[in-house]
Amino acid sequence: MFPLILITSTIVILLGTLAFWVQRYKRCPSDKILVIYGKTRKGQSSNCVHGGAAFVWPVLQDFQWLDLTPIPIDISLTGALSKQNIRVNTPSTFTVGVSTEPGVMENAAERLLGLNMQAIREQASDIIFGQMRVVIATMDIEEVNSNRDLLIEKITNGVEVELKKIGLKLINVNIKDITDESGYIDALGKEASARAINEAKVSVAERERDGDIGSAEAERERRVQVSSAQAIATEGENLAKVKVAQSDAQRREQEAEAERLAVAAEKVKSAQAFQEAYAAETQAEKARASREQASQHANIVVPAEIEKMKIETLAEADAEKIRRLKKGEADGIQSLMEAEAKGTLAALQSKAEGFDRIVQAAGGAEFASTLLVTEQLPQLVAEQVKAIANLKIDKVTVWDSGKGEGGKNDTANFVSGLVGALPPLHQITKNVGIELPEFLGKLSDNPAEAAKLLEQSKKAEEAKKKE
Repeated sequence: MFPLILITSTIVILLGTLAFWVQRYKRCPSDKILVIYGKTRKGQSSNCVHGGAAFVWPVLQDFQWLDLTPIPIDISLTGALSKQNIRVNTPSTFTVGVSTEPGVMENAAERLLGLNMQAIREQASDIIFGQMRVVIATMDIEEVNSNRDLLIEKITNGVEVELKKIGLKLINVNIKDITDESGYIDALGKEASARAINEAKVSVAERERDGDIGSAEAERERRVQVSSAQAIATEGENLAKVKVAQSDAQRREQEAEAERLAVAAEKVKSAQAFQEAYAAETQAEKARASREQASQHANIVVPAEIEKMKIETLAEADAEKIRRLKKGEADGIQSLMEAEAKGTLAALQSKAEGFDRIVQAAGGAEFASTLLVTEQLPQLVAEQVKAIANLKIDKVTVWDSGKGEGGKNDTANFVSGLVGALPPLHQITKNVGIELPEFLGKLSDNPAEAAKLLEQSKKAEEAKKKE
């Protein structure tokens, strides 16, 4: 029993393995392209197979299909400029499909794999639109209207090259009716129709004229011969024939006049037809001139106006920038001045508060001023000393004869003069409204008296030292 189960399991495994490998062998139908990607030949992004089969390795490779079904594309091209700058409408239908050409299939695998029909149609439409505009721009409108084969050939050559880049092939081109916005093609058709009709009428009139002339000449010859033969027989018949000839002459004259009138009428009609054609051409040229004027306005005036607006905008931006910079500088100066003013105000306020405390501590404004001046006495004395400090006296020689005025010797006079050169301290303080106390001493306004007092003070000092 166990061997049977083992054999059955082995067969099932073999059949499953065989079925798996068979499923990985892909056969490509005729209306599709098998694209194998993953681990492919070196230098290729994919391996494309059409009309055959290939084995797809599991894990290392995978595959997708490209449909070869033809794709119809309606191209409603309007307003395409011709070589004469006349806008032409050329509605047409193109039929494209994925190419099976080697090298082009790989382009389709790289750029179209995984896209639906609508996405492929949109890509092809963009290419066809661009190439049709390029081709029409190289042809005159008469050539576009009359030579459809040349137009289709140029479009085919241009479109096929671009379509191959994405892996497509152009199958068919069908250009429908060609029209233009200015009516130039309709005018050409009317002119050709009028010319053909006029030529046909002239040809018919000429043929009828030739037939009438030939018939009349043949009849005349016949009758002349008959009349000549019968003239011998009877004079009466000759007279009758003369009258008949005169009647025929009148008839031919009337026929000639009628024919002249017919030819003149035909020429008048032909001239009217040409006049209408020339009028249509004049209208077309006027329309083209208006379009050229509008084009020149768009190409010259509009860019100039845009450049003017650009310059004005840049100038306004620069002016606004300068205004903002100046405003920022003014704000900075204002802030700096406000800070300095606040600092000065704070210093003055602190100084005022200090003066207020000094006044309160001194017991009044008068005592406070005395206190402040007293603080400056060392500086005032220093200033007095500076009056004689810069005098360079290397040696002083005094010749004292012992006879001075008022019993003074020359030395006393020199000292008193030197002391008198200094401004009295009591006088300086008195000038600022302060009376120094008596313990600071008191000098007379008289320099001689001041010198005397100074000398007495020195003698008293020396006496104290001797004691």
